[in-house]
Amino acid sequence: MSDDRLGDALAAQRAEEVRRAARALLRRPLLRAGSDEFRLVRQHAAELRTWFERNTGWALLVDSEVARLRRIPGRGTDPSHPARDQRTWLPFSRRRYVLVCLCLAVLERAEHQIALGRLAEQAVLAAADPALEAAGIDFTLADREQRTDLVAVVRLLLQWGVLAKVAGDEDAFLKAAGDALYDVDRRVLAGLLVSRRGPSTVRADGFEERLAELNAEVLPDSDELRNRALRHTLTRRLLDDPVLYLDELSEAESAYLASQRGALTRRIGELTGLVPEVRAEGVAMVDPDDDLTDLRMPEQGTDGHVALLVAEYLAGRGGTVPLAELHRQVTAWALDHAGFWRRSATVPGAETELTEQAVERLVALGLLERATAADGAPAVRARPALDRYRVGEAILLEPGQSAPRKGRQKSAKSTKGKRTR
Repeated sequence: MSDDRLGDALAAQRAEEVRRAARALLRRPLLRAGSDEFRLVRQHAAELRTWFERNTGWALLVDSEVARLRRIPGRGTDPSHPARDQRTWLPFSRRRYVLVCLCLAVLERAEHQIALGRLAEQAVLAAADPALEAAGIDFTLADREQRTDLVAVVRLLLQWGVLAKVAGDEDAFLKAAGDALYDVDRRVLAGLLVSRRGPSTVRADGFEERLAELNAEVLPDSDELRNRALRHTLTRRLLDDPVLYLDELSEAESAYLASQRGALTRRIGELTGLVPEVRAEGVAMVDPDDDLTDLRMPEQGTDGHVALLVAEYLAGRGGTVPLAELHRQVTAWALDHAGFWRRSATVPGAETELTEQAVERLVALGLLERATAADGAPAVRARPALDRYRVGEAILLEPGQSAPRKGRQKSAKSTKGKRTR
């Protein structure tokens, strides 16, 4: 092999390794030592750090134990990716979110190991703070529901790597028949919080205002700094959001995207392998490998099939569609697919939950938005990207005849799901 060909092969191998490392960080912004992904991130840390700092403003911290991409979202008000129970996959309640914070505060002061019972005792003491009581937070471990909340939080901390199980079982704790012991990983714990300001320095009153102040950036005072801020915001949105709609952007953001769209999408594509899909309404960075996502469309199972049917039903429809209409449709589909859907789908009232789960998925994917019907009833409205799930009429072709290009529709079942955070 000539020197040129060897050099090209080595360059291609390096580019592929950097791409794998970047995708690993986008999937899991906090990586622990011991995996091939962590090894690649550490090996190419300098190049990755430079790219993320220049294009997104995210800092990358790497040491011998942890790699942490300090990933601040492009939008601070996106509610479509809640923390979820690791077994039921139900979103966390308000009390569980508070418990996460209380448990992290307890672990910050804990020894190298802690028992679940000890963690529970300290969380109960912390929850007795008058400010939390005034906010309506009640946590005393008085019933199984509260113990279940604590166990759900502990399992989330296990999944994050803050805790590592040494002995015992959470189910035994639920039944008040045993305990569990954990190691506390302080490097992971220290790297969890990502914000530009310390929470204790925030002085705003309302939740939205406090959240905005937590990650507020200094207003740029020069053209160069303003362009850099726009580049950071738009690159974050293209990496985070399944679809970047033009009507959601400010005038300055729209102008910058119009002039720099090619450069932005090319740089993202070179680093991550994502492919830009550009339409009149906006831009989506699509993942051909379909693994850089936390929500897929279509998805297997009853819930995935319902979401696909709802998408096909609403694709191409203008205006708002009341949720009550979708409830009726889901009821009919449950009877049609009774042999394939789970048995509980045909129980009266199940259509409400099935519809809500489908709508929640489609909203998170940027395919629907919630609305209000003319009579004030809850409704939904299709977003432009939902048209990719419109199924066209079948065309019977003679041997050797090709389908006309105009109006050709892609089958929803062959369409890959949009990438999300």
